[in-house]
Amino acid sequence: MGKTKRPYPLKLARKLKRIRVKLKLSQNEIARELSVKDRASISVYENGQREPPLPTLLAYARLAKVSVETLIDDKLELP
Repeated sequence: MGKTKRPYPLKLARKLKRIRVKLKLSQNEIARELSVKDRASISVYENGQREPPLPTLLAYARLAKVSVETLIDDKLELP
């Protein structure tokens, strides 16, 4: 494990927001669905200020019925 910073998926934040909007959920509602403590975390993820932890990414993927790879790979688009 080196000290090199790993690349950040540039489209992740946009994809997370798109999932929420397509499911017609508010930030509070998706926070409950994903078992995220508060809406503020959802806002931070959707604004690209922080990446969600892996269990939250998995929950997003399951909710949207896509693979985690679809979320984190900038070359892949949401269906």
